[in-house]
Amino acid sequence: MEIQTIVWLVIFLLMVVIEICTMGLTTIWFAGGAVVSFFLALFGVPVEVQIVVFLVVSFLLLFITRPIAKKHLNLKRTKTNIDELAGKHAVVTEEIDNLKGTGQIILNGIEWTARSEDDEIIPVDTEVEVVEIKGVKAFVRRKNA
Repeated sequence: MEIQTIVWLVIFLLMVVIEICTMGLTTIWFAGGAVVSFFLALFGVPVEVQIVVFLVVSFLLLFITRPIAKKHLNLKRTKTNIDELAGKHAVVTEEIDNLKGTGQIILNGIEWTARSEDDEIIPVDTEVEVVEIKGVKAFVRRKNA
């Protein structure tokens, strides 16, 4: 076995191990490119061609099949509690003023520290919509603003 075939096997194994550790659906496609280049090395194809084929096959797999794989593998993804809060309505219980660092809302019966998404001062008893949650702060905007 030539050194090239061993190198492609090592690259293949490395890509598979990285994929197992990260589960990011990125390096697995490069493992596919390494397999193709491994077989080219077995048949004595020049190293330059092996490298080009590795890159072409890897990127084709990455850009063509990754979106399809992600679509089918994320079918059972459920939103977390935080994800579900975006779009909900709340009532301001303490004036929201980003400059002063003040503001609280009641959201689903729980008091949250709140900030205005557009730096608008929002008075008490105003109904707001939650735009997103970052850490322990709710970023809001006036309802129908």
